[in-house]
Amino acid sequence: MQYSQEQYINSFLNNVKIIEDSFRRNVGLSKLTVSYIKKLSEELYRRYGKESKLKIMDFCGTHEYTITRFGIRSLMPDNIDLVAGPGCPVCVTPSYYIENAVKLALEGITIYSYGDVYRLRSQKPVSGAYSLADARALGGDVKIVTSIVEAIKDAEKHGNDSIFLGIGFETVAPGYANVLLKKLLPRNLKILSLVKLTPPAMFYSIDILHEKPLESSIVGVIAPGHVSTITGAKAWAPVAENYGIPVVVAGFEPIDVLLAIAEILKQLVRCEAKVVIEYTRAVSWHGDLKAQVAIHKAFKSVDDVWRGIGYIPKSGLRPRENFEYFDAFSYFGIKELTPSDWRYDLLPGCRCAEITLGKAKPTSCPLFMKICRPEKPIGPCMVSDEGTCSIWARFGVDSLASDIARDVGLR
Repeated sequence: MQYSQEQYINSFLNNVKIIEDSFRRNVGLSKLTVSYIKKLSEELYRRYGKESKLKIMDFCGTHEYTITRFGIRSLMPDNIDLVAGPGCPVCVTPSYYIENAVKLALEGITIYSYGDVYRLRSQKPVSGAYSLADARALGGDVKIVTSIVEAIKDAEKHGNDSIFLGIGFETVAPGYANVLLKKLLPRNLKILSLVKLTPPAMFYSIDILHEKPLESSIVGVIAPGHVSTITGAKAWAPVAENYGIPVVVAGFEPIDVLLAIAEILKQLVRCEAKVVIEYTRAVSWHGDLKAQVAIHKAFKSVDDVWRGIGYIPKSGLRPRENFEYFDAFSYFGIKELTPSDWRYDLLPGCRCAEITLGKAKPTSCPLFMKICRPEKPIGPCMVSDEGTCSIWARFGVDSLASDIARDVGLR
């Protein structure tokens, strides 16, 4: 039986199996998918005009890595604009909390931090230190760990007052919740929960761009695969239902991203807006219900501040009152920021907030690759491997774009 190009692509969009190879090992499928994207974009050209830009936003640093590292932007038609959204939890951690962590480290409190947070620069110095790395150089007790379990084991050995900086999105929240619920934290170790919730940030980003008449609106969303294993694809249903925007929960291989783009364009052509799970090998509609229950039992959602952006309603997690003893905010008297307290916390010239919201690209920042570089990051988006500026600095210029385009027959 002969299948048309559209039927062949749709069979992949609807029944995606495990596809873990790069473009070079799936040249036929890559060529076909790119060709299908071009066909759909031409239809949208005719509908909206050649001057229109169709902005598709990814909400995961790993998606942005794939898009940039494998040159996917170079494969897109002129009317398709791929932009990064709030996909990096380190990038949006407020300067105020880093300043407090630096202060406590210099006072002799052991601070456990992930490696990227260790290098995160605050807006203003504390006793000459701008980061936990600086604090350690000045004698502060700062230790890099890869998980909260590692922090627990170390804290049990020395018995000193300690803080674990609990930074991340929904993906790490079940781990933090379980150590609280199962009473695994030693009494000398507290958690400073700075966990951010992704759906509220997605709604906020879309609202911001819709409010600006000169900004291109988001017409499609590539939703985060890792987060969605916990939240389920249902978390993104309000985007489709309330904003009329197609959403695809995608995996992280280049072909996953291409198929997600094709699905979004197909929905636009058909005037549809629904949530589709491309990443069926890991994500379900309802997600990990056991993890969701654990998070709800251990944490409450709060209005939280995002660096350079401000407050986003119900976008953060804090321990519930019955875990107050292990809450670093309470135990160490760290005051929560309020809307009246918070001040813009990016250094002059830094455009990380606009980059995080999809309003600007790293190359439009006057600091990018000048005084702000991966080896000496100034802005928060240059610190983490998931930060958009860091990804563009490492792969945006010396990428696989030309090679990939040639391999799939576009050059």
